[in-house]
Amino acid sequence: MTEIQITRTKDEPGATTLSVEAPVEVVLAAEKKAAGHYARRVKLPGFRKGKAPPEIIRKRFGDAIRETVIQELVKDSWKQAVESQSLAPISEPEVHKLKFEADQPVTFEFLVETKPDITFDRLGGFTVTRTEESVTDAMVTQQIDQIRQQKAPWVPLEEGKPQDGDMVHVTITTKNDEGDDEQKTYDIVLGKNQALPAVEEVILQMQAGESKETSISFPADFPDETKRGQSMSMHVTVHECKRQELPELTDDFAREVGDFETADDLQKSVKEDMGRVASREADAQVRRDLIEQIGAANDVPAPRPMVNRMLRAYAEAYQVPQDGFERFVGEFGPVVEHQVKRELIIQGVAAKESLASTEEELDDRVAEIAKNQKTDVAKVYATLQKENRLKDLERDVTETKVFDFLIGQSTVTTK
Repeated sequence: MTEIQITRTKDEPGATTLSVEAPVEVVLAAEKKAAGHYARRVKLPGFRKGKAPPEIIRKRFGDAIRETVIQELVKDSWKQAVESQSLAPISEPEVHKLKFEADQPVTFEFLVETKPDITFDRLGGFTVTRTEESVTDAMVTQQIDQIRQQKAPWVPLEEGKPQDGDMVHVTITTKNDEGDDEQKTYDIVLGKNQALPAVEEVILQMQAGESKETSISFPADFPDETKRGQSMSMHVTVHECKRQELPELTDDFAREVGDFETADDLQKSVKEDMGRVASREADAQVRRDLIEQIGAANDVPAPRPMVNRMLRAYAEAYQVPQDGFERFVGEFGPVVEHQVKRELIIQGVAAKESLASTEEELDDRVAEIAKNQKTDVAKVYATLQKENRLKDLERDVTETKVFDFLIGQSTVTTK
């Protein structure tokens, strides 16, 4: 039988395009196979099971047979393409330009995402500056105040108008699409973007027990496009206003927060934690700067297919609406491009310098986690396997080794 014809039509960093043509003989054989599948399994009125004529089966299940044929042709073509074109795909192919007409060859294209070949002409001799932010007493106080706010009770406001940060219990009555009153009650913390700014402006001018008829306009960026710039009348009733009462920073408060004997112990612990965060961020910036220089020196690409796939994944995770995708790409495109380059560099250096994580190193990391969590190693392993995080841990160990190697080849100055 004539074979499916596969032609490599385009190669670019991170992607290959293949043109596929399935001859008529191959298509007819696939259709016969698919029709036979339905003929053996369905029972049509007037015929015994498996005895309906092929032409009736094709007429009755034409769309399903066509879909089955396409699936089979794509599957067989892809298997043949991987073998004949020496591909190293990193994801399933995309199918484009499908053409399926009666008594004609079926044609389509595969867009195949592949791992680009990267060669490194230079991995060292760079200079990066490590800048670690100093943790001031004011920063510690601000962090402590956030902890106090988390523990602060809400106390009813006896008189006066609410302010940003206060919580209000309100009822808002509007007209629905049928013109009937629609009443809803909310607890809103003002100044936290929990309500439209125009609604909050109205509430900020009211006291508990007051009601007001008002009209607000929807902002130009309101999610529902049909309401942008439109006005809406509403009846607002403020039932209650509450304000948080910050607890004093005492030894009793410190013991309530955690395993601290005194307020000084709490402040010391917060400062140490903030110092560790500052140190990690300084190290992360060194890595980012080093990746930028290595990428530029070796002309490491950010293949468009890899970037697009990652952007789509992030957009789905963040539930970006379709009409906001273009803006999302404009804002996060450069970040994703850097991330793609970063991954390619780490993988390339790990392969070139044989820095992939070993089983012993993975065991050591798991033992470290178990020690920090004050649990046993077997339990940590079980949790990692259950949550499918062992691969992530392996990548983390490899990444640490790669950056240790790269930083050792360059100069890091401290500012």
